[in-house]
Amino acid sequence: MKTPIRTLIVDDEPPARERLRRLLTEIESVEIVGEAEGGIQAVEMIEQEKPDLVLLDVQMPGLDGFGVIEALAEPPPIVFVTAYDEYAIRAFEVNALDYLLKPFSRGRLAKAILRAQQALVEEGDFAERLGPLLESLAAQGRYLTRLAVRDRVSIRVLDVDEMDWIGIEGEQVMVHVGDQAYPLCRTLAELEARLDPARFFRAHRSAIVNLDRVKEVIPWFKGSHKLRLTTGAEVELSRARARALRRILGW
Repeated sequence: MKTPIRTLIVDDEPPARERLRRLLTEIESVEIVGEAEGGIQAVEMIEQEKPDLVLLDVQMPGLDGFGVIEALAEPPPIVFVTAYDEYAIRAFEVNALDYLLKPFSRGRLAKAILRAQQALVEEGDFAERLGPLLESLAAQGRYLTRLAVRDRVSIRVLDVDEMDWIGIEGEQVMVHVGDQAYPLCRTLAELEARLDPARFFRAHRSAIVNLDRVKEVIPWFKGSHKLRLTTGAEVELSRARARALRRILGW
């Protein structure tokens, strides 16, 4: 007998969760370890339960399915449940991540579970395949609108408009919002690929700034500059990046 694949259901709609639960009970070798009704709860349950597989709704209010992935340091294997358009679906197909397009049948769900079980044995590491998926979505212009960050006791969902700048402190990426700073389990390169370049600018190898927060460009040492933000924070602007910023701001 196969070891049951421990599965977490994530969907903001109760009827959808109920249907998934009912269909899963009809499939052998599946153990339902819990249900989450939103992105924040999903992140917490994934970290606590460490499921073998997550059936993850893409479109959820607050923190969507992609936001859940980006909030996790080590995302588990995921089957996306989505009503997304065909253009976005191609991103799933290209990166070999399975998906269930609503409405789906019991047979299609069983096939997705079987593929996940086989992949767990054959590959084991899904995280490497999630990066290309997110990059593909970014290339389609599907930039981040919300980002999950952690404070001392909980997970907070930020609208990207709230972010003043993002920088590296030691080896930790920190998101700065006013006088608060939140750690993030992502590299600056990953964030740069997912943020709208018309609104966020890589000022330096260790900093990204929200262009709406730039108040002054201040000459600095040996041809470099600093950016003074509306919050009073100052962020280094490298000489190489200064040329790009001149083209954007026309200074």
